[in-house]
Amino acid sequence: MKLEIFSDVVCPWCYIGKHRFDQAVANLTEAGIDLKIEIIYRPFQLDPTAQLDTPTPVRDAYIKKFGGVERADEILAHVTKIAAQDGIEFHLDRALRANTSRAHRLIALAQKLNENHAQLKERLMIAYFCEGRDISNIDTLTAIAVECGIDRDVVLRMFADDSGNDELEQNLQRASDLGITAVPTYVFDEKWSVPGAQDTEQFERILRRLSEQTQN
Repeated sequence: MKLEIFSDVVCPWCYIGKHRFDQAVANLTEAGIDLKIEIIYRPFQLDPTAQLDTPTPVRDAYIKKFGGVERADEILAHVTKIAAQDGIEFHLDRALRANTSRAHRLIALAQKLNENHAQLKERLMIAYFCEGRDISNIDTLTAIAVECGIDRDVVLRMFADDSGNDELEQNLQRASDLGITAVPTYVFDEKWSVPGAQDTEQFERILRRLSEQTQN
């Protein structure tokens, strides 16, 4: 079974959804269910107009997007509370919103190198949501890649020659062609899609059902 997860590294529900989905997979694996699932993270940009190397506090971005301080603070407090219930400690008071194109290119590079691109994805989310780091900055991205076992020179070459830009645009267009307008969205075998950060139990039910269908 092939699963494509369309998400953005600055999307709080994508991080919460990843945590819940990973827990569901772990629970089913522990129960002896062989899911035989290939997971591929695909790019989506919540704000493709955001600037590279000029991050802004996420609160300011939310104020602009949602039309005021009160609504922005309400949303930030809500997702922080939900994340905490799932064991994730958001620090959105220091999170920096920036363009995510380089982060997505780095994830795609890890995938090509047969590195654990899911681990890298999570590490980038931690950097953004928990550590207040600029995930559009090349030095920051390179350091995170090295943490995840990717060769520093390979990363720097990618950023120097702009490789991966065409692939990124193709994947972003594919998300549009599939009608994906919000993330996370989970696409199974290019046939079924599940939108949103479902709770862990719901992910377990979905995975069980799909596993049974693929085995019949």
